[in-house]
Amino acid sequence: MVKRYGSVIAVKPDKLDDYKYHHANAWEKVNDMIKACKIQNYSIYYHDGLLFSYFEYTGDDYDADMKKMADDETTRKWWDLVKPFQTPLDSRKEGEWWADMEEVYHLD
Repeated sequence: MVKRYGSVIAVKPDKLDDYKYHHANAWEKVNDMIKACKIQNYSIYYHDGLLFSYFEYTGDDYDADMKKMADDETTRKWWDLVKPFQTPLDSRKEGEWWADMEEVYHLD
């Protein structure tokens, strides 16, 4: 079964070019970890100061896979690099960096 996830975060206007550069040149080990954690069709879109992410999770233990990713040293270094480019939304839930979005429509 595939579960879809969408989330949103603001990007600092003066850091948008840096954010785009690093994602155009993402580290191979980071991409490999994303795939190892059963994430596919991962995309990030930009509009009016906001980044929107979408991905599909194909595993059966999301929390364990997200912990695996968070425990990965290379991934943590990547997050340390790109997090300063972002500004979390005030409306996000406690514990979120990217704010989860509610899916309101999907066409199969």
